[in-house]
Amino acid sequence: MKVVILFDGVCNLCNGIVQFLIKRDQHDHFRFAPLQSDAGERLLNEQGINIPPESMVVISNGEVYTESSAALIIAKHMSSFWKLAYGFVIIPRPIRNRLYQIIARNRLKLFGQRQECMMPTPELKKKFLSN
Repeated sequence: MKVVILFDGVCNLCNGIVQFLIKRDQHDHFRFAPLQSDAGERLLNEQGINIPPESMVVISNGEVYTESSAALIIAKHMSSFWKLAYGFVIIPRPIRNRLYQIIARNRLKLFGQRQECMMPTPELKKKFLSN
């Protein structure tokens, strides 16, 4: 079962994280979809998820994770030392989420945004969900 990551497709930070994950996804764990895409909207509706646009969503083994918990689940599925980031799970969720929310609210100011969602190259299309 693949780990599905729904992200803000127009956010430069979010797109940078997706590119980072694709380069390091040695075991082909991850699939991606912009929140704004048909596939992203369909998954949100199917899961009954109503989130603010600055939140990342991860669906893994039928469970839905948002905010800092989503980031930690991604770390858990990474290879090498990146997996160690999952250790931050010991920090209480309200504290982790507060930090996540500060970054998320300021991400467009700090990193900018695109006019449209990223279009994957033909080689990367298999990593992205479509309708």
